Amino acid sequence: MKFRAIMGALCAAGLMCGVSAVQAAESIEVLHWWTSGGESKAVGVLKDDMTKQGYTWKDFAVAGGAGAAAMTALKTQVISGNAPSAAQIKGPLIQDWASQGVLVPIDSVAGDWKKNLPPEIDKIMHADGHYVAAPFSVHRVNWLYINKAALDKAGGKVPTTWPEFFAVADKMKAAGIQPIAMGGQPWQDLTLWEDVVLSQGADFYKKALVDLDEKTLTSEKMVGVFDTVRKIQGYFDAGRTGRDWNLATAMVINGKAGMQFMGDWAKGEFTNAGKKSGTDYICAVVPNTDKAYTFNVDSFVFFQQKGQKAATPGQLALAKTIMSPQFQEQFSLYKGSIPVRLGVPMDKFDDCAKKSYADEQVAIKAGGYVPSLAHGMAQPDAAAGAISDVVTKFMNSQEDSKTAVQALAKAAKTK
Repeated sequence: MKFRAIMGALCAAGLMCGVSAVQAAESIEVLHWWTSGGESKAVGVLKDDMTKQGYTWKDFAVAGGAGAAAMTALKTQVISGNAPSAAQIKGPLIQDWASQGVLVPIDSVAGDWKKNLPPEIDKIMHADGHYVAAPFSVHRVNWLYINKAALDKAGGKVPTTWPEFFAVADKMKAAGIQPIAMGGQPWQDLTLWEDVVLSQGADFYKKALVDLDEKTLTSEKMVGVFDTVRKIQGYFDAGRTGRDWNLATAMVINGKAGMQFMGDWAKGEFTNAGKKSGTDYICAVVPNTDKAYTFNVDSFVFFQQKGQKAATPGQLALAKTIMSPQFQEQFSLYKGSIPVRLGVPMDKFDDCAKKSYADEQVAIKAGGYVPSLAHGMAQPDAAAGAISDVVTKFMNSQEDSKTAVQALAKAAKTK
């Protein structure tokens, strides 16, 4: 009777009753690789939302390698029987983990998702007919960031073609400005390379990097892609080796460099530094890619906890929160992305994000909405890794473009 009285008092006080008791007791361990300034602020929104719902957030952040280090840590956790509640995974890897029978479905909170997600993204969230992942936001990869003061000093204009781009780079160099800020990691090499592939047209991109069509991979147009990349390299600084992407972004933010090829997560760094688009920096589409859109979508998948086949209340609450319009808006405002959920109001977003959203809708309808290879959306790890090795070898050697193309075709056959 005393126990009932105590529980009744706690329930009346709103401290412990029904689902709230479960929530208060459940700890949510989340593995991710959001560790830069803008990224940390964005994921902090989710942490705060879950904490307000009564859950204990256990942060498992693993920096480095665009998620490669995090995936290594995840494999170790799962093999040891200590899988996190949720983990940041994307693209074909979602289906890979689902095929191992370690994920739980979250259909019960995904009732309106299908009509509120782009079709190309909705299908990625499924495995065996069930939702097993919740998407956060959409990052456009084919962006070129430009320091406005550097552009003005050089007397250049925003480039829309490669000849215009090289003309701007030459003017910046002549004005004593480092033309391009570039990091020195394989995924950054691949990001630049796929931008140039996309500049040959969305159909060419899909045949080459989604279909892995050998004829396209060995074409003269692909030789031209490598030639263009080699020319772009001539505007890098000597200190790029091992440099993280956000440090390259900081070079543009601080005016030490003029331009950077990077997805719109870089915009989160500009925002975090108090910079404004149009005033301090310009986000332009990579030359010759205005009709296309390479997407990168971060998602959380949900792992079985101690052999349970169903999602826990905390996991379901996490998935539901991620796809709520309110969270989608605030997360993307900090992250530099746009909401993956369609129809979220864009009035609070800057001009770059508004352009990204408008271009996304056009690209979806026109067939120019394509998955990023460099960011784990287009191919499984084996093929993507083999292609990345080819690109990085090319960019760190004197290899000629025709030799690189032959190596590319061979790498595409990797299973």
